[in-house]
Amino acid sequence: MTVSPFDHPLLSALLGDEEASRHFSVEAEIEAALAFERALAEAEAECGLVTADAKAAIVTALASFRPDTALLRAGVAKDGVMVPELVRQIRVAVGEPHGQQVHFGATSQDVIDTSLMLRLKSLVEHLGLLLTETIIRLASLEDRFGDRALTGMTRMQPAIPVRVADRVTAWRAPLQRHQQRLSEQVRRLLVVQFGGAAGTLEKLGDKGPAVRAALAPKLGLADAPQWHSQRDALVDFAGWLSLLTGSLGKFGQDIALMAQGGADIALSGGGGSSAMPHKQNPVKAEALVALARFNATQLAGMHQALVHEQERSGAAWALEWLLLPQMAVATATSLRLAAELTAQIESLGH
Repeated sequence: MTVSPFDHPLLSALLGDEEASRHFSVEAEIEAALAFERALAEAEAECGLVTADAKAAIVTALASFRPDTALLRAGVAKDGVMVPELVRQIRVAVGEPHGQQVHFGATSQDVIDTSLMLRLKSLVEHLGLLLTETIIRLASLEDRFGDRALTGMTRMQPAIPVRVADRVTAWRAPLQRHQQRLSEQVRRLLVVQFGGAAGTLEKLGDKGPAVRAALAPKLGLADAPQWHSQRDALVDFAGWLSLLTGSLGKFGQDIALMAQGGADIALSGGGGSSAMPHKQNPVKAEALVALARFNATQLAGMHQALVHEQERSGAAWALEWLLLPQMAVATATSLRLAAELTAQIESLGH
């Protein structure tokens, strides 16, 4: 049983995307958090803030470290995040005299946010591949049927004749713009988070920027000043997710309307009805509309998450955790469904 349709045992067959969901699993989150702690020890050793022996002990311990997830769960109930308990367990695994060098100068938010960036990096690659596939399939539709005629529809009424290519362009061109938007966004989005207790890296003295600059490339992220309470890049990304699913929703809505009349389109593999065996419901098209509306609704919440109190907000931060993963999975699902729906179009226009 689950409260989310994205990992529901039944509904996820339509609304889920296993690859996107995997990046928000507890296993992926812990793996990314451990990668942060390992890279931090290496960067701080390079900058002379922890000893080479301490770095070696930490890296060696992390290579075989497996946290007690039951204790992590209890830690989240108490602390709101898993990091204090995770760090405690790592320090025990490292042992004396080097255990206290684990997580030196960092704070829980550094681990959580950098972990998110590491997972979003993989997610963005997944979304990019799906987006390219969808664009290619739409281009193939245009190649096959582009010169055929359609009745242009304005304000839900017949207008003048148009070509299939005109309508396909209205589906494809926004997706190509979203590709460009994503390439521009990732430079601002995929950056390391490292600010320490209140964003000032006070424990590192004048070596803070150097540690951060050494830390970022070890994780495959860009260097940037701390952004604990500055969430605009994440909200910008959420906006991109909503824009993309909105464009795919327009595609789905058009297909559903064309299927309603049936004269302009032939679809294979429609959904059946328990009461009317003759029906071929445009299930994937309907899901695209629903997912577009879902992400548009969640985006308002992400804008609420911009409001962080002073140097850190627990409430606004937690709101992101509720919203962003579902928006990401909804977007991956929309891209998958759009590609599948395009493949189901056997004829378009006349």
